[in-house]
Amino acid sequence: MPASLPSPPESAVPHVRVDITDELDLAGLPEVAHVMDRILALRPRELTIDLAGCRHVDAAAVALLLDVHRRLARQGGLLTLSSPHPRIRRILENSGLGAVPVVDTPRPAARGRARVGPHHAEEEW
Repeated sequence: MPASLPSPPESAVPHVRVDITDELDLAGLPEVAHVMDRILALRPRELTIDLAGCRHVDAAAVALLLDVHRRLARQGGLLTLSSPHPRIRRILENSGLGAVPVVDTPRPAARGRARVGPHHAEEEW
């Protein structure tokens, strides 16, 4: 009797959203890669990476996003990039990530958070 390969486990999580709030570059990539590994271990059906707070990506970051896209696709999942800055959107489109859906998600107004700027503090309520 031939041995059959086990089927991959069902997705444990329907959707995971990650907000990138800083530059996505070589300096912070090990931490981001670790988080992505942990997320992919959950086998989400969809992973949304919100880039609205990110103003810079480098080649290493693009390579990481491509890797996440490929690994997720092999698991039957979908990667979506949300609200990238126009400059980052062009970089992603020219990098091979053009096939990854990009959505512009309106962000809710900040409520109850304080922002501290270099010269003054501003509260939003």
